[in-house]
Amino acid sequence: MLTTLKTSYTDTRAADLAWALGREPLPALAVLDLELTGAKLQLRLLGASHQVLLEEEEHRCSETVACMPGSSTPLPLGVSKRIGGWEYEFAARVEKLNHGSFAGRAQELLALVADHPNGLAGTFPGSPHAFTAMLAQRHEGQVRWRTWHAYPQEGQLVATRTQIGVRMPAPL
Repeated sequence: MLTTLKTSYTDTRAADLAWALGREPLPALAVLDLELTGAKLQLRLLGASHQVLLEEEEHRCSETVACMPGSSTPLPLGVSKRIGGWEYEFAARVEKLNHGSFAGRAQELLALVADHPNGLAGTFPGSPHAFTAMLAQRHEGQVRWRTWHAYPQEGQLVATRTQIGVRMPAPL
C-alpha cells in the first residue's frame, strides 16, 4: 500500500534516528494490520520513522525507529536480544547515494513495497523521493520486516532488517 502522508516533510536527519523496544503505540500517519500465520503484526508509519507492533500467543514486541526527543539509544548497527521466549535480531545500515542513484533507488523501493500485500509506504508532499517504507513476511517460524527511511536532502537511505521468533533449542 502506498500513501501520501498528510504532513509536511521537514529536514530531519538520518543521524537523528533512534531505536527502542517496548514503547507504547505512538500516533501514526498510516497503519497496515497484518495476520501472518497466527502472528498479528501492525506496521505503523510515524512520518520519517516507523513502529512495528507484534503479538503472537502470549508474546508481544514493539520496535520503534524514530527521531525521539530525549532518547539516549541511537540507531545501532545490530542488536540481538531475548524477549521472553523470542529471539530478536535487528540490523541497520546507512547508504550514501548521489542524486541520480538516490532517485533510482527510491523508485525501485517504492515500486517493490507499493503493490505488495504486506507492504506499507508513505511519501511526503513536496519531495518525491522522501519516504518511509516497510515490508513484512513470515518465513520458517520467524516474523521478519524490513524498512527504508529516505533522506533525499542528505542523499542517505537508512535500511533496517528485523527478525523475531521462538528460540529453537540447539540440536544435540
